[in-house]
Amino acid sequence: MARFTLERVIRATPTEVFAAALDPALHVESMARYDETMVKGPDGGVFTEGSTVTWRARHFGVPFHLSSVVFDIDPPRRFCDRQAKGPFGAFHHEHVFEVHPQGTLMRDTITFRSPFGPIGALVDRLFMREYMRRLIDERGAVLATALER
Repeated sequence: MARFTLERVIRATPTEVFAAALDPALHVESMARYDETMVKGPDGGVFTEGSTVTWRARHFGVPFHLSSVVFDIDPPRRFCDRQAKGPFGAFHHEHVFEVHPQGTLMRDTITFRSPFGPIGALVDRLFMREYMRRLIDERGAVLATALER
């Protein structure tokens, strides 16, 4: 499994950063570059424990659908999401929010595996890990900009 962790300090409280990270509209805004839209959103329009969502996006010129479930919500410290159905063999994203002297330290830990066994492992090593790292970093930058306005 490929894995990486990104950290970013955001000048906002953990409660504000936690809420922004769970905001479906802000997620769509952060993934606009990839034409990501929400096909089926969470009940009530807000992510809560056990919420499921289906996204449509375009990566490498190919359209994808990915359904994920949100779980282990512990406001304002942590939540996770994982792929329930989609292009990955496995995908897990842990979001952690810690008090920092300048606001909040947001830590994203991504663990994933591409399909197709050894070929997928090679793809992960050669470029998918870096591609996913850039995507999550871009998402974090959009969250920070929205919160620090």
